[in-house]
Amino acid sequence: MASVHEWTGLEAAALRKALRLSVRGFAQRLGVAERTISKWEALGAATHPRPDTQAILDTALSQADAAVHLRFETELSGRPHPGKAARVLQAGPRLWDYESWAEDIERAAITLSRQNFGLTEQLLSRWLTRWPTRDLDDKGLYLFARSTTLVGDLRRDQGALLGSASAHQSYSAARTMFAQLEIPRRIAQIELSLAVVTEMSGQHNSAAGQYEQLTADDRLSRRDRARARLWVGTALSKNGNHDYAASVMQAASRDFEDLSEVEDWSVAQQKLALAHRGAGDLSAALHFIDIARSTSVLDSPMQRVRLDTAHGHILLSDPATTADGLAVLAATAELAAKYGMSHQLQSIDGIRRNYGRQPALGRR
Repeated sequence: MASVHEWTGLEAAALRKALRLSVRGFAQRLGVAERTISKWEALGAATHPRPDTQAILDTALSQADAAVHLRFETELSGRPHPGKAARVLQAGPRLWDYESWAEDIERAAITLSRQNFGLTEQLLSRWLTRWPTRDLDDKGLYLFARSTTLVGDLRRDQGALLGSASAHQSYSAARTMFAQLEIPRRIAQIELSLAVVTEMSGQHNSAAGQYEQLTADDRLSRRDRARARLWVGTALSKNGNHDYAASVMQAASRDFEDLSEVEDWSVAQQKLALAHRGAGDLSAALHFIDIARSTSVLDSPMQRVRLDTAHGHILLSDPATTADGLAVLAATAELAAKYGMSHQLQSIDGIRRNYGRQPALGRR
């Protein structure tokens, strides 16, 4: 989500337009005088709201939904940076194209969350192939970069991690465009996604190092920094350092609790369950996976597959529940195959192949 380091009249005007409010409506929303809003918009970057009003604007932005955030960032990205001349278009998107493009990005994010890969690709590709990037102004480049990022998310969920037409390629292209647009927060978010690709590719030590750097990166929101901390633990656990991984995950879990991020907190319980399974403590693993299963608020196919894979893995580790574990993994594999989640299928196959090669874990 968008954030503003320091509000000026420009950002305030962009927020009003993104919220689709009149000057009067925006003034009432913030609890300030209409003449204050008019002054901000007249002076633009030359005026800075008072600190208490800055906080009110922060709250208004943080409470807005994803569509408002996208319109807000799109509006700001269309303004030339200080000292940089605006790009003059010879041929390219018109105002109504920008609106339709932004709406399709919102739709693509929703269809991707449902693992409808075909429709997601259709929504994005029709914009990415419509104009060459040289014909796009800053607003168009921003939408192009956001679309390219979502293609990276799509490829990652499909399991296409490296090489041509991969998540890594899309994320790298998007990072280059966000750097050109000078949007540090988006650059850092892409770096976080690239670290995920590194981890999924099996380079756990390298991924842990990348995540560790991002846990203290001020370009990221506190939520994203907490996610990076959780994923440090994930990479460490995959590399066999389960006890230390669990302590790192607990710290991330506390951050999510402080932030009231219920779904992220639930995912942290799932990761903790796997760390305890790896450490051989099946009682703790079952405790945490039960919490994760009972508190998960998302119902996307990807999250169901990840949660059920973790549950099946834990059940398979106990001789008393191996049959249940195999049944859970079989059903989960069917779901993953139905939605084309090749990376998740590989993980499930790996768990089933390793079954029987290692001594069963006991309950502590």
